[in-house]
Amino acid sequence: MKKLYFILFVLSSFNALGQKNVLRTAISSKALSIEQKVIAWRRDLHEHPELGNNETRTAGIIAKHLQSLGIEVKTGVAKTGVVGILKGGKPGPVVALRADMDGLPVTERVDLPFASKVKATYNGQEVGVMHACGHDTHVAILMGVAEVLASMKKDIPGTVKFIFQPAEEGAPVGEEGGAELMVKEGVLQNPQVDAVFGLHINSQTPVGDITYRPGGTMAAVNDMKIIVTGRQAHGAYPWSSIDPIVISSQIVNNLQTIVSRNLNVTENPGVVTIGSINGGIRSNIIPEKVEMLGTIRNFSKEDEAMFIERVKTIATKTAEAGGGKAEVIIPYSAHYPVTFNDVSLTEKMLPSLQASAGREHVKLKPPVTGAEDFSFYQEKVPGLFIFLGGMPKNGDPVKAPSHHTPDFFIDESGFTLGVNALCNLAIDFMVMKK
Repeated sequence: MKKLYFILFVLSSFNALGQKNVLRTAISSKALSIEQKVIAWRRDLHEHPELGNNETRTAGIIAKHLQSLGIEVKTGVAKTGVVGILKGGKPGPVVALRADMDGLPVTERVDLPFASKVKATYNGQEVGVMHACGHDTHVAILMGVAEVLASMKKDIPGTVKFIFQPAEEGAPVGEEGGAELMVKEGVLQNPQVDAVFGLHINSQTPVGDITYRPGGTMAAVNDMKIIVTGRQAHGAYPWSSIDPIVISSQIVNNLQTIVSRNLNVTENPGVVTIGSINGGIRSNIIPEKVEMLGTIRNFSKEDEAMFIERVKTIATKTAEAGGGKAEVIIPYSAHYPVTFNDVSLTEKMLPSLQASAGREHVKLKPPVTGAEDFSFYQEKVPGLFIFLGGMPKNGDPVKAPSHHTPDFFIDESGFTLGVNALCNLAIDFMVMKK
């Protein structure tokens, strides 16, 4: 009897492998055939970027495309999000694929025929708007994935949920948004998602490469506000003051000891950055108050808790030592958990990535101290978030313009690999789960 079970197991394994290979071949052919469509979508989106929670034009393009493919569509999710559901011809698990849609308040400097000239209001100021992080690429790639998988509907052993998410870069002040709101509104339910996959283009990774990391991949982020209060005085008589500027300077320096003296850097990296200091209006007036804004980045819940406690202690005690007071608000307006790639899922899906890009082009990457709200999905279901090369071949990663800058540039020749990778992750997971 054991021998019979073994034979059946081997036969089913061969059958699953054969099914995967047939579907991969079909995916590769279809992805290549729509390459120019994906590029055209991306260029249109790049030329017409929209800020978080305002992606109405983008959402309309997505919804129309999904509907044309016969995919069930829901709009207005988490403000402007679009969710498509493709039910395959065979029963099986539910896989979610996510792309973020929003641009950034950055004025484009790249000389392209489809460069953005869009302006909008951000926090009360007129700003240029640019897809300076590649979300236009993510949307175009996932639109391509939807077209490929819809054409194979009868062979899909499960259901694919396409999540087009607004406001990954953060919602406008006073609004909810992004992945956190999508999860709150039930995007991972009805039907219940079994696994979620996403990718991010990278301007400093060569075209043709995919990078990944099991476990903590991108940092948890907490922004913070520190308000230091002293006593105002004439700048000529500093002994009459409790100088919040001096106290704030000491706080900034002392905060750096958290990484150098409290964090076990052999296990995880961490960052404490003060990015804004505001206080005073004249050279000869010591002000009463200084306000600072900053960010904390960590890769574990334990380190996150330790950083928050140490920031509060250092700021308040340093202020007290100078005769003043410090109020610490963490998080001030934003908090993302660690983008944590499920270790077991990552291991199981590695062959899918290698089949998409070639074994030599799938590389382990170090932790990234940037943050991603994809982490909110991963808190609920197993997830894998990968990085897709967007730097021209023979480019220099050191010189390639980074994300969130006016000169950010992406080589479009890597888009087909992105389509292949997401399709293969979805299909292979379904076949494996069955």
